[in-house]
Amino acid sequence: MFNNSYSKELQIVHAALSEAALLCRSVQERVAITKGDRSPVTIADFGSQALVCRTLREAFPDDPIIAEEDSTLLRSDAQTELRETLGQQLEVIRPGTSMKSALKWIDYGNAETYSDRFWTLDPIDGTKGFLRKGQFAVALALIIEGEVAVAGLACPNLDYNIFLAATGCGARLGDSPLRVSTAEDLEHARICESVESSHSAHQDVERVVGHLGIAAKRKRLDSQAKYAVVASGDAEIYMRLPTRKDYVERIWDHAAGALLLTEAGGKVTDCAGKELDFSCGKGLEHNHGIIGTNGEVHDEVIEALKILKIGQS
Repeated sequence: MFNNSYSKELQIVHAALSEAALLCRSVQERVAITKGDRSPVTIADFGSQALVCRTLREAFPDDPIIAEEDSTLLRSDAQTELRETLGQQLEVIRPGTSMKSALKWIDYGNAETYSDRFWTLDPIDGTKGFLRKGQFAVALALIIEGEVAVAGLACPNLDYNIFLAATGCGARLGDSPLRVSTAEDLEHARICESVESSHSAHQDVERVVGHLGIAAKRKRLDSQAKYAVVASGDAEIYMRLPTRKDYVERIWDHAAGALLLTEAGGKVTDCAGKELDFSCGKGLEHNHGIIGTNGEVHDEVIEALKILKIGQS
């Protein structure tokens, strides 16, 4: 598949995402818990994180993992039923799994600070999409010296397999290389954006569309599946425009997708055209908003944002 110095990492990423995707497909959980930040979390989030973190720890015991979830909610007395259901789901994939082990695996992802080599994981990127049976992704990336080196995205509801990328080695879907669209015509450029207006300022997208004279219909879908759609040549532009000036994007929401799109020939920056900085721990502290394109139309989109004063820090 890939013949490079990250062959082992890519094999482990594929194995970890395969297990996580299997669990996600099997879970029919319809009720989510609300976390302290009012976002939902499901059995799939916890189970996916447990499986991926265990696989990473077995293969790379010295690598820290910065992941989205922790086991705090699961450990509460009020979540006995949730723990039991999680245990049943993990038992199918990893027979003999104890709840004590599962909680420990989840908390392997509790690193918070930057190190020269670490992994970042979103066990279910797009939980609301998962709950409505829309798009979601399991997103995993290895960051070395502040640069994303290896990435994997599992997007089960795109009817795609697992996407993989390694820096300087391209991006693949199964055995097939991924390449972005070569379209340069902005009028017919296809755009991906978030379903949730709390994730991206839809009214500002409208302003950009009007300024650039884009006539094509827009796709709204959850999760880093948007990166995969652009990387596969099925859209030219992904815009995640900030809803407020103080919002800091989380690295697990973008690391895997950004490398996938870049290695497919596209370009990813913030709204000011700056490269994404993964050297600040959990947050993209030095960036504001996200723009991903096929590369051909990137400069025009960034120039429009500057003229309209959108996403400029």
